[in-house]
Amino acid sequence: MTTLKTIELETRPNPDAAVIWLHGLGASGHDFEPVVPELRLPQDAGIRFIFPHAPNLPVTINGGMHMPAWYDIKAMDIDRTVDEAQLRQSADAIVELIEQEIARGIDSKRIVIAGFSQGGAVAYEVGLSYDKPLAGILGLSTYFATAQSIKLSEANRAIPIRIYHGTHDPMVPESLGKKSVQTLQDMGYDVSYETYPMDHSVCLEEILDIGQFLSKHLNLG
Repeated sequence: MTTLKTIELETRPNPDAAVIWLHGLGASGHDFEPVVPELRLPQDAGIRFIFPHAPNLPVTINGGMHMPAWYDIKAMDIDRTVDEAQLRQSADAIVELIEQEIARGIDSKRIVIAGFSQGGAVAYEVGLSYDKPLAGILGLSTYFATAQSIKLSEANRAIPIRIYHGTHDPMVPESLGKKSVQTLQDMGYDVSYETYPMDHSVCLEEILDIGQFLSKHLNLG
């Protein structure tokens, strides 16, 4: 058993790959569930999509209101002032999900970590610090909250990273997406970056691009 409640969607029985996809602030695991058919993956691809639900936490920038959150955001400054201890607790819970998939027979090299907004910040922390090689990291409309404190793992020094951002995003400005790219490149990572004329959301072109990323890095043919 893992700490987080999740939604699971398998593209066919006995999947041999997994995608763990984290939602944003105030959302739920149901948020990206409808995206799976739109990825246009090969029909014979066996992937288990896991959509965890964040715990309910008081969020300072929303007046202390309790809502689904991977961590507290204390101030909406340009770099975001976040509760890194809570972020790492969430990262540990995602590691539990990774270990669960490995126990179910999926090689760590066939597991992708994806995240939108807050979920993307956790995805960076998990994917770059995890002690076994993973297949990739997808960062959607997000930022690298723990760039100054993360303990990088040698196992994922060569992990493919794909970052997406909307050019009209009022919640997480594109400057934060660009800063993540630069920071990761300075750290020596293989990063690709794509923007779309959208706000703090996703679009069909982005979803299709994610499908291509998964097909390539999970060797789906």
